[in-house]
Amino acid sequence: MTFIHTIKEYVALAKLQSRMARHFHTFSEQKVWLNKLKKIDSNVKAAHNQSHILQFLIEILELPEKMKGCIVEAGAYKGAGTAKISHFASFKKRQLHVFDSFEGLPGNNEQHTISTQGHSIKDWFKEGNFAGSLDEVKKNVNDYGVSEIVTFHSGWFENSLPSFKEPVAAAYLDVDLASSTKTCLKYLYPLLVPGGVIYSQDGDFPLVIDVFKDENFWLNEVGCSETPVIEGLGKKITIIRKK
Repeated sequence: MTFIHTIKEYVALAKLQSRMARHFHTFSEQKVWLNKLKKIDSNVKAAHNQSHILQFLIEILELPEKMKGCIVEAGAYKGAGTAKISHFASFKKRQLHVFDSFEGLPGNNEQHTISTQGHSIKDWFKEGNFAGSLDEVKKNVNDYGVSEIVTFHSGWFENSLPSFKEPVAAAYLDVDLASSTKTCLKYLYPLLVPGGVIYSQDGDFPLVIDVFKDENFWLNEVGCSETPVIEGLGKKITIIRKK
């Protein structure tokens, strides 16, 4: 991470922590929660910046109490995000469902080159990259998260998602590929309750952006009469909200 990106990350974290403080009113309580996140970052390899996942964690805190639905994570890697999300899901008394092949990325022919942030993503997404075994992820969640509220769904998304029918309040996608993004949106967006959100950590990848912008995909594969509201299109974190 360059010096400029480090400063931007520091500023983003400061703003997010200030927003998080609205939910934990004493300094000691805030410190407890931040220490949970720091402990995970110190012990589990992650593919996200702290500020990226923290946006989603705060979104969980801000879900209306009366809103139905579980939390979903698609793409667990080593389980750092899973452990973090599990703490916040548990605090809000919601179940967490985690989908991953636990074998890394599937074989694909997607030609990724440069992100909208200007850095190379060539060869990032080869078959088997970003692998964490189910046993490894479970252990990390047992050690650093709240395992009792987590259900793991092992397998390729096209095999595991079609049978999932739970209402979803919030979902976090870190799946890298345009094809995987399509599959996740196809099956998760219809389950999203009104007011629910889907976060994509892959919003700066041009091929994924094409998926978000594809009106035919939303109409013919997802079944939407119009493209959903999309925030931050082209940014690292892209958010889809259901009316």
